[in-house]
Amino acid sequence: MWHGFTTRFAHSSADSDDPGLVGRTYAIPFGIVWDAAVRLTGGGLRGWATAGLDEMAGIVEARVRGVVLRLPARVVITVSLDDNAQTRVDVAAEGKHRGGDLGANARRIRRFCSALDRAVEAEPNQVLNVRIRGQRAA
Repeated sequence: MWHGFTTRFAHSSADSDDPGLVGRTYAIPFGIVWDAAVRLTGGGLRGWATAGLDEMAGIVEARVRGVVLRLPARVVITVSLDDNAQTRVDVAAEGKHRGGDLGANARRIRRFCSALDRAVEAEPNQVLNVRIRGQRAA
């Protein structure tokens, strides 16, 4: 519990112990995933606004305000190709306020990933489980 009061940073990674923070690996072309990420940060998600784009580096930066507390955060979304030429998406979120975020940034990441799944119309077999090679995410 103390962690939520003192931490204001969360990020996804393929080896995260939290299933909601594993990020995404898609069997979907980079361009489709990139375009969906840009749409979501550019008004597709409530409280999100695009702050910067670098398609060559695969980075989308967004400013986010919470719906209830309105606490600001910076979110960086990285879209890249993994070693198997699958599209990989990782997200990092950092609160721009004093004190902890009570888990708000982890929830932002989960919300973004779920919205991205819908935006790219991902079928279950297109969301790959990168932790266990050869198996699909549930």
